[in-house]
Amino acid sequence: MSETITRVADYASVVRERHSVRHYDPNAIISEAELKEILAEASLAPSSSNTQSWRFFVFHDKELQKKLLPIANNQQQIVDSSAVIAVLADREGFKRLGQINDIAVEKGVMTREFADQYTERAIGIYSSLSTEKQTQIALVDGGLVSMQIMLSAKARGYDTVPMGGFDAVRLVAEFGIPETLVPVMIIAVGKGTAPGRATARLPLDEITFWNGQGLN
Repeated sequence: MSETITRVADYASVVRERHSVRHYDPNAIISEAELKEILAEASLAPSSSNTQSWRFFVFHDKELQKKLLPIANNQQQIVDSSAVIAVLADREGFKRLGQINDIAVEKGVMTREFADQYTERAIGIYSSLSTEKQTQIALVDGGLVSMQIMLSAKARGYDTVPMGGFDAVRLVAEFGIPETLVPVMIIAVGKGTAPGRATARLPLDEITFWNGQGLN
């Protein structure tokens, strides 16, 4: 019982202390190993049919971060942060369901018969969707994994800021990103030198409708 309470308290601290931080120590270093841990935890996020249709372009090199700077409207955190993660939505991520379900079979969490049936059915459904709908689904998955990146980073003492202020077309062209990968957002990760600006939230009663009451 006490272990469960501790876990909840830890999460409560992380979720309340995470703020969007825009000023970073340019000398702070985050290791590749830590970035991998953050991304591995983030990848536990849910996704449509478990397609895991997110991809990560990690800028962990100051020269590459400088190339990204003008694409991201010259926001200083791009070069001062320890790393920048571009979260990409793979609209054709469903094509890897066979591989994903093979791993599930190997781990003993799915039977071979079910895996084969599930894979065939799901790929058939996703293949029949329009490119716009495939993209829409992948973008939702990209948003889910992005939030977990930020929480996992904060749990390790790192600050983050999600950014939508960038030229997605230039990002794709400059770094040779395949057309099937659609930018979701870019996230700066590092050690903040100033706290994020305090923000307010709408009262819960104004954003929650119990059993549909009050929607109209």
